[in-house]
Amino acid sequence: MGYTTITFLIFALLVVAAYYMFPVKKYQWTVLLAASYVFYLWASWRYVIFILITTYTVYFAALAMHRNSTEAKETVALHKGEWDKEQKKQYKEEMKKKRKRLLIMVLVLNLGILVFLKYFNLFAGGLNTLLGFTGVETSVPILRLFLPLGISFYTFQSTGYLIDVYREKIEPETNPAKYALFVSFFPQIIQGPIGFYDQLAHQLYEEHSFSYKNLKYGALLMLWGYLKKMVIADRAVSLINTVTADYRQYNGTVILITVLVYALQLYADFSGGIDISRGFAEILGIQMAENFKRPYFAVNINDYWRRWHITLGAWMKNYVFYSLAMSKHFLKMGKDLKKKYGANPVGAHVAKVLPTGIASFITFLLVGIWHGANMKYVAFGIWNGGVIMVSILLQPLFDKAIVKLKIQTRSLWWKAFQMLRTFVIVLIGYMFDIGVNFTSAMHMLGKCVTNFSLNKCKVIEQITSCGLTLEDYKLLLVMTGLLFIVSLIQEKHPDTTMRTLLEQKHPRMQWVVLFVGLALIAVFGMYGPGVSASDFVYMQF
Repeated sequence: MGYTTITFLIFALLVVAAYYMFPVKKYQWTVLLAASYVFYLWASWRYVIFILITTYTVYFAALAMHRNSTEAKETVALHKGEWDKEQKKQYKEEMKKKRKRLLIMVLVLNLGILVFLKYFNLFAGGLNTLLGFTGVETSVPILRLFLPLGISFYTFQSTGYLIDVYREKIEPETNPAKYALFVSFFPQIIQGPIGFYDQLAHQLYEEHSFSYKNLKYGALLMLWGYLKKMVIADRAVSLINTVTADYRQYNGTVILITVLVYALQLYADFSGGIDISRGFAEILGIQMAENFKRPYFAVNINDYWRRWHITLGAWMKNYVFYSLAMSKHFLKMGKDLKKKYGANPVGAHVAKVLPTGIASFITFLLVGIWHGANMKYVAFGIWNGGVIMVSILLQPLFDKAIVKLKIQTRSLWWKAFQMLRTFVIVLIGYMFDIGVNFTSAMHMLGKCVTNFSLNKCKVIEQITSCGLTLEDYKLLLVMTGLLFIVSLIQEKHPDTTMRTLLEQKHPRMQWVVLFVGLALIAVFGMYGPGVSASDFVYMQF
């Protein structure tokens, strides 16, 4: 039941109707739970087994850890006059170790399922290659595995919840059905955004009355998502698939155009899908986390990742980066480096930032691996993590250079330069994304430098042989301009939305935008007989 199908739209209308017409508002959330499992069963009944395993192993583990913590506090209070400080500390540590063992066990189980399904064949293939080199005749079988819909997203969401319970940041949900809804809420199951329990859960369980404003705002956001997906992303994908499948026959100019189009297609596809999800949730009165904030306006790679796939970045920051950076080993590393090299300014700076840089590098390496079971994604993670790590280490040199060159850091040209520089870094990373494998990605990157052609006729001939006409490219340019203008307005007004701005200045303009958007989709959208709309890029994760 893809978002761009009539089936989904009918399903969505039925869910909205049932949700607001449910006679007992207190149990309104049960409609969402039923709808979520219908949506998931529609994809495959086999998928349900895996989401249920994750849901209830985490649910019971969270309750057990909470009981352990409560028991520990009660026992300490009971022995207040009997135990000295050391006895209290020892008892607390013993109870914490029990919670930690349970945490690790459940994390290993659920993350292990994800790793096995997603990466087993990659490991098996690599091991078979190694065995072949050594002359060993035995080989590891390649299994016919499937990847449940949204497994990365619901696994991350569940494990984040469990870690928060372990850290005593939140109390666990006692109702198993309510917790099942938090894990399976269908608007976000395909590609996020990743929900955090303290931000999302209470909205799912609250009573919601029909709101014309929510309907209007949600519909506009969904329309914007459909426009990006059906007019831009599904049109651009033809060029990308054609060139990357046989990149050797294209020159560097065509490959550069392809990666630029990919930057447009990926953003339109992913953010468009998120807009549809968030818009539908908003119709239901539920505000899901924002996942994009004009990423191509970023002034450095760190800023880019704060704007792109924001919820994944927040998850990685909270549960991976901080766990590494604040661990005993990394703190000790910083102290040891300071003792050894802290006598001079350079050494002191390295000692201060190197542990953070290494933690960032590892985090982005994991982000790369999360993107797929292919060495190209490892390279993608190394590239982004490496750039961030180097920029952290060399920041004092950059600051000195800015002062020496008397650069006006507040000037428009400097910001434009920073944005262009960041975009180039992002494009290099995208090469690993679009390449069939690491080797092809490096070849394409090399062709952009060594086989660059300015022969306009040849370039036009090549790009128009990839399933798109010149009119298609003109339309993509126009839509790029529209995205830029909208993004520029949002960048100038970060504390509000385009929908609010339209309502404030021109109340009737929202209806104009609505009908124009529908007309654009009707005329230029990729749908109908003979058209196979592409799946959302991040459905595979």
